[in-house]
Amino acid sequence: MGNRRTKSLKIHFENVAYENPLLSLRVFQVQRFDNVLNNWHFHRELELLLVNSGSLEVYIDEECFDIQAGDIAIIGTHQLHRDRNSGDQLDYIVLQFDLEQFFDHSTMPYMRFFSETINPLSQANYIFRENIAVRGEFASCVREILQEVERKESGYELAVNLLIKKILLLLLRGDKRKVLAEQETFDQIRLKPVLAFVEQHLTDRIQVEEVCKLANMSYYYFVKYFKKSIGHSFTEYVNYRKIKLAERILLTKDLSISEVGDRIGMPNMAHFYKMFRKYNDCSPKEFQKRMLASVSRSDRDSGLRSGREDSMKYLQMPRG
Repeated sequence: MGNRRTKSLKIHFENVAYENPLLSLRVFQVQRFDNVLNNWHFHRELELLLVNSGSLEVYIDEECFDIQAGDIAIIGTHQLHRDRNSGDQLDYIVLQFDLEQFFDHSTMPYMRFFSETINPLSQANYIFRENIAVRGEFASCVREILQEVERKESGYELAVNLLIKKILLLLLRGDKRKVLAEQETFDQIRLKPVLAFVEQHLTDRIQVEEVCKLANMSYYYFVKYFKKSIGHSFTEYVNYRKIKLAERILLTKDLSISEVGDRIGMPNMAHFYKMFRKYNDCSPKEFQKRMLASVSRSDRDSGLRSGREDSMKYLQMPRG
């Protein structure tokens, strides 16, 4: 059935455009009145659908979910999906985000739960059918994220980051069937000195040979063990952490791009640019310009709102 579908229908890759590259996220509200079934498509971002009113048929690979007002559907990274309005008027929220960008040093060991190496994340949709409380909290998080992004008040990026992490926590704790990849606590404990070493030496060139000794493992066993436990190779993990450090430097220090590359132990500019584009879809300079412009716009909008509120308060003051 899957092969016939692939041959007869067009499938396209959706390039999700982020409004704010630092957040690696897109959220918007949709109203639909037609019953057109859209084409199969996929993207690298995790997608969450929350129905406010009406009903939506969501096809994910070979499964079909009929979600009503208050219901949620999760679509994993690179999962084929399509949907259609199955009622009269449909109102729903779409949240798409790059999962990797919301993991930091303290939460990286949990990335394996969401790596989809065993089961696609769509299999976690049972959680919302069986746990009304989790579904309600989840829906509140999605609505708050939409509100934060629309209002863009000072610090909204922090709020969104926290809400995404809460969403992941709700999935992790609500997964009673253990469809997400399991992660043993022992793995985290054994790799803790390695992860700490990486954070302390991000400005240096980090070799596998030196860190495998910290875990008391041979080179080849360490490489396999790290990949199995974290969900990424050691080199991928180090590069990811270095690029996250570069992002912070670009936004807080007055340094040239080459100086930033030197600071994070990537003096080869071609390699630095390649790694930066891999995680941000833009060059370091483009990232810096976008983020500084975004922060400036957010502060300006916040100031305008504050000024309007002060003016309204003044106009409402009793006159003597």
